[in-house]
Amino acid sequence: MTDALVLNDLRKSYGEREAVKGISFSIKEGEIFGLIGPNGAGKTTTLRMICTLLTPTSGTITVCGHDNIAEAAEVRKIISYLPEDAGAYKDLTGRQYLKFMAGFFASGQEFEDMVSKAIELSKLGERIDSKVSTYSKGMARRLLIARAVMASPKLAVMDEITSGLDVMSAYEIREFVRELAREGVTILISSHNMYEVESLCDRVAMINHGSLVLTGTPAELREEYCANNLEEVFIKAVRGAGQ
Repeated sequence: MTDALVLNDLRKSYGEREAVKGISFSIKEGEIFGLIGPNGAGKTTTLRMICTLLTPTSGTITVCGHDNIAEAAEVRKIISYLPEDAGAYKDLTGRQYLKFMAGFFASGQEFEDMVSKAIELSKLGERIDSKVSTYSKGMARRLLIARAVMASPKLAVMDEITSGLDVMSAYEIREFVRELAREGVTILISSHNMYEVESLCDRVAMINHGSLVLTGTPAELREEYCANNLEEVFIKAVRGAGQ
């Protein structure tokens, strides 16, 4: 299995403050990988560098063999990013929104195929023709995830995918993400929900104060920290790192 994403000694500074301090990890093709850490740990900065929205101060990022800086245009063709605060145009129907977004990627038959794929992925049924303003949070999130992956990215980066959702909606979104991974999409998620990370992710990396603290499968980390669950691992790791 080859690497979809490789971070090597990644650093980001703002003046004298170093927000990300030499992070290195890799994600295999088809993995669901979780990035966790306390607020202000550097997670969002790391995600934005991966998605070419921020330029690293030093270090390298490689996405499916492409250098994130030298080949940024190529990276943008094979990556998608869904931030926590993403939203859809509420005055449009779900179908109209997907057509609007697909227009940035394709035309002709490719456009039609992309929209059909997104509608199928969203699993909104007849509600695809309702205005987004009438959607529940779970429905809106499914629409946004479908939009994020309709262009068949090789790597999908998603931040707090179930934030603010009820139990049923969150469950449906996690099943949705698993289905995407089974179809071959490599997925990097950032989340504060330790249950979600433990149940969803093949492997996990944790950063604290901009530094990598741990990486491994949830089972490996539970054993290493003598913990019953990933939440306990998280607390022990943060305390051990001096948070």
